[in-house]
Amino acid sequence: MQTPLLEVRNLRKDFGGLMAVLDLEFGVEPGEIVAVIGPNGAGKTTLFNLISGVLPPTQGQIRFWGREVGGLPPHVIAGLGLARTFQSVQLFGNMTVLENVMVGRHVKSGYGLLGAALRAPRARAEEQQIHTAALAQLARVGLADRAHENALSLPFGQQRLLEIARALATEPRLLLLDEAGSGLSRAEKEVLDRLIRTIRADGVTVLLVEHDTRFVMELADRIIVLEYGQKIAEGTPAEVQADRQVIAAYLGEETM
Repeated sequence: MQTPLLEVRNLRKDFGGLMAVLDLEFGVEPGEIVAVIGPNGAGKTTLFNLISGVLPPTQGQIRFWGREVGGLPPHVIAGLGLARTFQSVQLFGNMTVLENVMVGRHVKSGYGLLGAALRAPRARAEEQQIHTAALAQLARVGLADRAHENALSLPFGQQRLLEIARALATEPRLLLLDEAGSGLSRAEKEVLDRLIRTIRADGVTVLLVEHDTRFVMELADRIIVLEYGQKIAEGTPAEVQADRQVIAAYLGEETM
C-alpha cells in the first residue's frame, strides 16, 4: 500500500480558549490535487500554517513522506520538499522578478546566501545554476520576459504567479497554495487552473485553500470541507456538492 505523502492525524490547535483546528484527520496521496474549502474562520489558513511549520500544533501528528514534521521550523520542512504560497502576496519589493525566484532556489543551495555574498568560486558556479533554474521557473509560469523588472511592478495576477514560481524553485514534492486565486479575474483563474494541472503532471502534489467553489469543483480530485476547525465532509467534487451538511454550512443553492 502506498504511503500518503501527507498525513494529518488528530490535529488540534487552540489559541487560548479559541479552538482553531479540532481533531482534524486526512491524507493526501502523491499526485493528487486536493482542495480545502470552508467559510471564513473555518481554520483553513491555520491548517496550512501548522503543516508548513509557521505554527506548532497543540496536539496531533503531521507526517510528511512518513516523517513527523509537526513543530519543526519552516525552513526544515521546506528542505524536506514542502513549499507554500500565502494568502497575502509576499514578495521582496526591492528585488527583481528573477531575484525573487532565485531566493526560493537558494533553499536547495549547498552554500546559501552568505556564500553567494562572499563570491567563493564554488558559490559563483552554483549561483549561475540557480540563475538558470530560476529563469526556467519563470518560463513555466509565463513570466520569463519580465525577469528583470521590479517584482512589485507586476500586475496583481502576475505577482501571484511569481509567488508560485518562487515556491516551485525549491523543487517541492508538495505545494500548498493558500488562496492563490483570490483577487484574480476569471481569465486569470483559467491560467492558474492550467498551471496547477501542469504542476501536477510534472510530479508535484498540490494542496490548496480556495474560496471560489466553482474553481475547485472543476480542478480538484478531492475536497475537504471545514467548519469551525472541524472536518464536516470529504470526497470527490460530486460527493461534496451532494452533501446536505456542506450545502447548509457553506455552498448554498446558488453555487451548486
